[in-house]
Amino acid sequence: MSMWLAGLAGGALIGLSAVLLLWLNGRIAGISGIAFGISDTAASERVWRIAFVAGLLIAGGLALHLLPHEAPREGYSRGVLVLAGLLVGVGTAMGSGCTSGHGVCGLARFSRRSLAAVLTFMITAFVTVFVARHLLGVI
Repeated sequence: MSMWLAGLAGGALIGLSAVLLLWLNGRIAGISGIAFGISDTAASERVWRIAFVAGLLIAGGLALHLLPHEAPREGYSRGVLVLAGLLVGVGTAMGSGCTSGHGVCGLARFSRRSLAAVLTFMITAFVTVFVARHLLGVI
């Protein structure tokens, strides 16, 4: 499968999951909010949140199993990937949301706050890649 087709399929599945969560549960699909909410919500809220995150993990594992040639991020050090993941977590906490919440759902609702968040994290990502790749040579 080509990379653009895999990206298109992944984007369509993210959009479908956001629509289904809103339609079936009345919730906005912000992955970081859903994941952070697992630990500090009532038991009835916790069940659907755990199911949603489990679905994400299962789908990722299934995709790796079915598409072994499409392994993400080959050739990158684990330390850089772990650091990047931690920085994304800090960023989502600071921005009160992530790409799914602001980028997928917020922009679809014409939220100005989400537009500001998306512009901020996209510019930050561009600058981070430029510095890491061209100035530091770590990726």
